Amino acid sequence: MVNETVAPEDMVPIGTSQKPLTRSNSHGSNSNLEIHDHGVKDTLNYRIRTVDKDGKGPVSLWHDISLVHIDPDTDQETPYLNFVNEIPKFSRKKYEIATDEVGNPIKQDEKKGTLREFKKGDIFFNYGCLPQTWEDPTFVHPDAEGCRGDNDPLDVCEIGARIIKPGDIRPVKILGVLCMIDEGEADWKLVTIDAEDKWAPFLNNIDDVEEQLPGQLDAIREWFRTYKIPDGKPPNVFGLDEKFMDKAYAMGIVTECHHAWEELVSGEKERKLADMPESVKTMVRKLSKHNLLDIEVERDVIPTGQIDPPHFAEDDVEDALDF
Repeated sequence: MVNETVAPEDMVPIGTSQKPLTRSNSHGSNSNLEIHDHGVKDTLNYRIRTVDKDGKGPVSLWHDISLVHIDPDTDQETPYLNFVNEIPKFSRKKYEIATDEVGNPIKQDEKKGTLREFKKGDIFFNYGCLPQTWEDPTFVHPDAEGCRGDNDPLDVCEIGARIIKPGDIRPVKILGVLCMIDEGEADWKLVTIDAEDKWAPFLNNIDDVEEQLPGQLDAIREWFRTYKIPDGKPPNVFGLDEKFMDKAYAMGIVTECHHAWEELVSGEKERKLADMPESVKTMVRKLSKHNLLDIEVERDVIPTGQIDPPHFAEDDVEDALDF
C-alpha cells in the first residue's frame, strides 16, 4: 500500500562528481519533435527518425537532445533528465540507436543479416538510453571489475506504467543504477521512472523502489542475468556484489558518461588515443567521424532521402572541426 504521506523528492545536485551538466543548444523535450518511420518495418533497412516540427531538419536522438530536461512552457531546466526510449515494455524487438550511422536513427539490431529479438521473451520495462552520454571504451571505472565501457550511450530501465514508443523522449527521475558486466564490458543500467507516472511522487531513491514495488529490482537483475541464455551464452554477471546503487552514486555515473560524450564530440577523446589498442581507436574514430567530420562528405555521396545528417549547434561543430 502506498504511504499516505509523500516525502519531498530527494534532489541530488546534477553533476557534482566532476562538473555541472550544462544545457547546450539542443532540444530539451519532445514538444517540438515528430517521429517518422522510414522503410518497411521488420526489414534491415527500416529506420525510425526524429525531425524538428519547424522544418529545421533531422534530429539526432543521441547528440541533439539535451541531457537535462527543459520545461517547454517555461524554457527552464527541471530536476529531471531526458530519456530516449528504444524498446517499449511488453515487446521484444531489439531496437537501438544506430550510433555509427549519420543522424543516429533507431534501427532493429541484426546479426549476420538476421533481425534480433529477445529470445527470452518480452521485456517488462521501457528500455533505452540517456542522450549526450557515452560509456567510454577506454575508461575503466574502479567498481567495474576491471572492465571498460561498452561504447554506447548509458542504458536506462524506465519502470513506469506507460508504454513508451521507440524514439519518444520522456523526462525521468533517476533512482539508482546496477553495474552489469556483459562479455567483459561494463554496461551500467540506470533505474528511472517517468516524472509524470503516478508512482513518481513516491519514488525518489532506490530504496523506495524496493519498499513500494517489492521484487521489481530483483526481477530487473534476473532479466539481465538470463536474457542471453536462450542464445547459448552464459549468464551475465554484476559488479558491486550485485547491488543496485543509490541515486547519488547513479548521478556520478551519469556525469562521467556525459563528460565522456563531450570528449567524443569535441574531438578531445580521439587526440588521447595514442596508447590505446587499434581496435579501440577504430571504434572511437568511427563514432567521431560519422557524427561530425564526415557529415558534409556523406551529404555529397548519399542520394537525398536515404540518410539524413544530424543537426548540431554551431559551437559544437566548430569545436569538432578543431582536431
